[in-house]
Amino acid sequence: MITEAQLTDMIKEAKATDKDRKFKQALELFMIFKDIDVKKGFSINETIQLPKQTSAPATVCVMASGDMGLKAKNAKADKVIDSDELTRLAANKRESRKLINSFDFFLADTKLMPVVGKVLGQLLGPRGKMPTPVPFNAPIDAFLERFRSSVRVRVKNSLSMSCKIGDESMEDADLAINAHAI
Repeated sequence: MITEAQLTDMIKEAKATDKDRKFKQALELFMIFKDIDVKKGFSINETIQLPKQTSAPATVCVMASGDMGLKAKNAKADKVIDSDELTRLAANKRESRKLINSFDFFLADTKLMPVVGKVLGQLLGPRGKMPTPVPFNAPIDAFLERFRSSVRVRVKNSLSMSCKIGDESMEDADLAINAHAI
């Protein structure tokens, strides 16, 4: 097991050997698994909350109508889709794909889950972006805050995994804490 101090040293070394760019680079954690037989159905599909939020938080789309839709708008969700817009998306696959690719996470009202499954299930499922159901009286801001500081780790048919842990403007210790959490 690697300690946070060792991770901090590795991050400092990686930053020192890298040349400067005209943009803010992301830092990713790569892991290679050993002694695992991929053919026996090994897969990982997890959402991990990072302890230190990155400068560019994950984008979250909320599928809700009525009171929960209003709460999501007040909580400053990146996009709120109501049931009318869902039925409109059912007719336009191209717009649906564009919507799905532009968001990292999806949350949905439990009452809308059957409609979401019918309309967007074929597109969300293979990408591993099926919406997380939100109970009716759950605090939507807590869900949004949790998912904005999260990353999705997905491994299928390979012995390696990578995910973003931050960007070069973050402190080395914060990056090490995020890497250690994963």
